[in-house]
Amino acid sequence: MDTGLGTHIRARVRTRIGVTGHRSIPAAVLPSVRTGIRRQLRGDEEVEALSCLAAGADQLFADIALDRGVPVTAVIPGMDYETHLGDADTRAAYRRLLDSCRTQVKLPEEATHEEAYFAAGRWIVDHADRLVAVWDGQPARGLGGTGDVVAYARRMGVPVTVLWRPGVLRA
Repeated sequence: MDTGLGTHIRARVRTRIGVTGHRSIPAAVLPSVRTGIRRQLRGDEEVEALSCLAAGADQLFADIALDRGVPVTAVIPGMDYETHLGDADTRAAYRRLLDSCRTQVKLPEEATHEEAYFAAGRWIVDHADRLVAVWDGQPARGLGGTGDVVAYARRMGVPVTVLWRPGVLRA
């Protein structure tokens, strides 16, 4: 942009990085996943993290982003989400992270939990410049799982970085 003063001001554009991933991350891959997430969130560019804050990969990604001062947008599936997150510790972590998010996007109600999860995954892909997938490469175990979100991102042309160690299977 020309300011009329003979100088140009370059607008800073924030790169939006979304996450999808398994709720259960085996100990054998956890260190490399943490390192991979840190690498994805560093650099010279300004970034924003997009996460549903589910147990496992989503909460890990959001925690690392917040530790690095990266703003997080929470994408809340259209359902009674918090009650389906798991145990009390997982729900407490969700509330802690949610309170730290810069923005919350609450999606419209869906007919089933699976449809709500998939709608949230698609929202993240549709609003991300790239996607980090903590994924073992296997098909989704239900509609809206990690494999479905990765497949959708690839169909939409969104770059996907998979963080997983080959040969390690999740429980």
